[in-house]
Amino acid sequence: MSTALVTGATAGIGHEFATQLAARGDDLVLVARNTERLEEVAAQLRSSYGVEVETVAADLVDPAQLATVEERLADRARPVDLLVNNAGFGLKDNFLDNPVDVEQAQQDVLVRAVLRLTHAAMGGMVERGRGGVINVSSVSAFLPRGTYSAAKAWVNSFSQWAHAEYADRGVTVMVLCPGFVKTEFHERLGVDRDASAPKMLWLEPDALVREALADFDKGRAMSIPSLRYKAIVTGTRIVPRGVLQRFQSLGRK
Repeated sequence: MSTALVTGATAGIGHEFATQLAARGDDLVLVARNTERLEEVAAQLRSSYGVEVETVAADLVDPAQLATVEERLADRARPVDLLVNNAGFGLKDNFLDNPVDVEQAQQDVLVRAVLRLTHAAMGGMVERGRGGVINVSSVSAFLPRGTYSAAKAWVNSFSQWAHAEYADRGVTVMVLCPGFVKTEFHERLGVDRDASAPKMLWLEPDALVREALADFDKGRAMSIPSLRYKAIVTGTRIVPRGVLQRFQSLGRK
């Protein structure tokens, strides 16, 4: 039996990771901001799957609360075998329309938290010679779409480097790059899901996570769900960056 820590575990992709890992028999450490919702999810998973579920209420923007999660990951007496860095949020407005502190908060969750939590977890994993990290990125990492995409591009680069660096020491680091997924993400942005993308591009979270865990079990460095998104990512590597930039600019008008 192993233990997995999942951030952003009460909704969307994070909740689906928690559910499927519990179904596999993993004990869990769930991290999210909303204490009440955390306890509800934990109780449901304990009842449904008979696993141990610990909760840590933390806002990863706050350095002190982030440090609490780091300490849990670094606890050698209670090892975490899998870290799923899933927490994150997007911003609806363009860069200069957002207060800089809001932009910084997004970067704190998407970049700083991923770096610090991965660092905290991997020390013990390397010592034990086993473990893994799944960093949830986005297909937008391959597109020039503002600070969110830039942060996710960093996650891709960091994860692929860490995989190459530590795979031969027993630690698998995989980056997951989903596209549009039927979760609360767009609702929280105040964006109409039907107007955001064609129906064919929307993925079900259960299928997404099932494919991601299968890729992780195979030791892959990157998971891109579904043939349609694999084709899109391949296209972004072929089309010149300047053309992609002009296309994205037109899409914002």
